[in-house]
Amino acid sequence: MAPIIFHIDVNSAYLSWTAVEQLKNGAAVDLREIPAIIGGDQKSRHGVVLAKSPAAKRYGIRTGEPVANAFRKCPNLAMYPPDHKMYREKSRRLMEYLRTFTKEIEQVSVDECYMDFTGIADRWNSPVDGAVEIKDGIKERFGFTVNIGISTNKLLAKMASDFEKPDRIHTLYPEEIKEKMWPLPIGELYMAGKSSEEVLKKLEINTIGDLAQSDPRLIMLHLKSHGKMLWEFANGIGTSVVQSEPDEAKGIGNSTTLSEDAATMEEIRPVFERLAQSVGGRLKKAGKKAGMVSMEIKYYDFRTVSHQIQMDKPTNDPEVLKETACSLFLEVWSGEPVRLLGIRTSKLTDEAAPEQLSIFDIEIPKEPDEKHKRLKKAMDELNERFGEGAVMKASLMPKKPHNK
Repeated sequence: MAPIIFHIDVNSAYLSWTAVEQLKNGAAVDLREIPAIIGGDQKSRHGVVLAKSPAAKRYGIRTGEPVANAFRKCPNLAMYPPDHKMYREKSRRLMEYLRTFTKEIEQVSVDECYMDFTGIADRWNSPVDGAVEIKDGIKERFGFTVNIGISTNKLLAKMASDFEKPDRIHTLYPEEIKEKMWPLPIGELYMAGKSSEEVLKKLEINTIGDLAQSDPRLIMLHLKSHGKMLWEFANGIGTSVVQSEPDEAKGIGNSTTLSEDAATMEEIRPVFERLAQSVGGRLKKAGKKAGMVSMEIKYYDFRTVSHQIQMDKPTNDPEVLKETACSLFLEVWSGEPVRLLGIRTSKLTDEAAPEQLSIFDIEIPKEPDEKHKRLKKAMDELNERFGEGAVMKASLMPKKPHNK
């Protein structure tokens, strides 16, 4: 039996959740029915549109654009600040409800997840019937709506859920790709950011179908490994599976929102180094090594992508974690400005557990030699005794401003 994967995405999550909360507290107007946005202080770095109502969309307002631009397009726009604590609670309750259907849930952001429906499909006449029950149950129980995309892999399910909104169910099975996906503009392909779109349009590739039918070698010449991935996505090729893990096995990770968007590896590599130091230190303190390492990117327009790899040898070494994260980053980075970076580890094993040796580690970042191991152990002991940051590598020290 072919896998059946759902992608479940809350429609305009921040705005919908704010509207639901306001109505619960006696509001007379539903934000989803008027021109409205969720955004920050216009003077701050976060003064961008985080979510918009359908009415605001009709004014040409886009997620990620400056709040000031949105008000120029619609002067009578209603705006409310984000309430991330409330959003996390709404998200938690939604995921709890979805897990009453199956535990095979992979949450990928606060407002979206994948569900492996395969094991429970026989409870309904069709996957669409199951999706209807889930979608309508969410609306009745919580007061907000979701889109559900259905396919045989995560990629196509994600693409399907982005079709017409809100409160819709769409299928995108492999046999439907040519009809439903190929006619779409190239910018609507998952992971095709603005810079990739510009490159492809210069090659006269304007639709997803154009890309699917092009020579992958030509695309890789211009976009390297990211181009190969986009070509595969255009052809519906996606091999990642729903990663559901019990709470106690979720692992150790850390992420950071950058003070300014980063656009070069010179800016990004030190961030991964600091994150790797933190994650590696926590793993060592817990007496664990990680068999799986994943890397997360959040772009300037709040699109999120993650990428992971199964390690040949479990590790808690910060240098290995850093190099692995950088390698994963380069495999999927679209070249666009990055707002958040993260490293997460899972499939943890005891540090003292015996390791299975492999001869296939040429491409894997190497463990340090004994001299560097002793040096790192001494640094760890000093940091544990005198506080995090008491001793650090020179490359991690804050740079002093240049005198003018």
